[in-house]
Amino acid sequence: DTGNVEELYECPMCSLTCTDIQILEEHVDLHLEEHSFSEGIDLELAQRLQTEEDKRQRSEEEKREREEFKKLQRQYGLDNSGGYKQQFLRNMEREVDRGRMQPFEYHKRKADMMECLAFGIDDGKTKTSGIIEALWKYYQNENKDVRHVWLSTGVDHFHSSLGDRGWGCGYRNFQMLLSSLLQNSLYNDCLKDTALIPSIPKIQSMIEDAWREGFDPHGASHFNNRLHGSKAWIGACEIYSLLTSLRIKCQIIDFHKPTGPMGTHPRLFEWILRYYSVDNEGGAKVVCTSKPPIYLQHQGHSRTVVGIEEKKNKTLCLLLFDPGCPSQEMQKLLKQNSDGTSLKLLRKFVGNLKEKQYQIVAVDGVLSLEEKAARCHASQVLTSERIP
Repeated sequence: DTGNVEELYECPMCSLTCTDIQILEEHVDLHLEEHSFSEGIDLELAQRLQTEEDKRQRSEEEKREREEFKKLQRQYGLDNSGGYKQQFLRNMEREVDRGRMQPFEYHKRKADMMECLAFGIDDGKTKTSGIIEALWKYYQNENKDVRHVWLSTGVDHFHSSLGDRGWGCGYRNFQMLLSSLLQNSLYNDCLKDTALIPSIPKIQSMIEDAWREGFDPHGASHFNNRLHGSKAWIGACEIYSLLTSLRIKCQIIDFHKPTGPMGTHPRLFEWILRYYSVDNEGGAKVVCTSKPPIYLQHQGHSRTVVGIEEKKNKTLCLLLFDPGCPSQEMQKLLKQNSDGTSLKLLRKFVGNLKEKQYQIVAVDGVLSLEEKAARCHASQVLTSERIP
């Protein structure tokens, strides 16, 4: 009898069949509540997992930053691993262990080093003198392709030793510059307390003294106001501060981008040519000028410009003393009958200098006390003049 057949209602979510629509609605509501609860749990779990993943990534990033910072500290000698004296002793101990140095020599060199450090003077063991004079003699007889050459006042070459290998180039270049200034009577009054070439730890103390006077507070803070006892690299700003504190007039010139093809810096060469030739434009082929050498800095290394060649085809070539070159090589330049092959150690053409940026520190006279004070104030604002 079709009149007695019950109407059936099917759940759209689980296919359960009910005979009462109200019961079906309650049943469906239970499904929806259960689904909503499940979704809430999934969302909470997802948020918790994301928070944990963010925390893990931050932790890894902080760890990477700490490792990079430690690497930079080691690279720039700011990791409290000791300075010149400690490195010198460690390297000598290695030489003894490897059989390349006798114990008696170790003790003698240690005693000599301690004495020099006590007096604040360089031991002179990495110094080569007389190269500028030898260059002058060579160029007098060179008739191939050099039209003019300008040389600095006598400059001694200093190279890195067991105590500063890997980080001491800035200090060694300052020693080279100072060796020339000490031979120039114009700077006698400025250098009356510096009759001998100072040791690297002494130079570090001298830079700290310049900072205490107020020079370059930004740079000082980079080193935590402390160089002595560290293997910290120094650059053009530290050399500028030290020279100016001694009342030596100098300037930093920043060649902040290439000015020639293929990443070259012809304007750097042109500036150096003007520096040497402006007061020395006579007809002489070889000119020993009264100009001090120039401190030349680029990322990771520095050298000393001691002169410049102008070829007959107008090409320019810098003459550089590199503190990374050992004295055994530099002494080859002292031979009277040199055929010029040793000059490869010094010669750098425009195509040889392709770093992104260069800075030079050029000396040009003496400052009065008032000028020194003004420069100290100015260095607290800006220490670099830019060339466009």
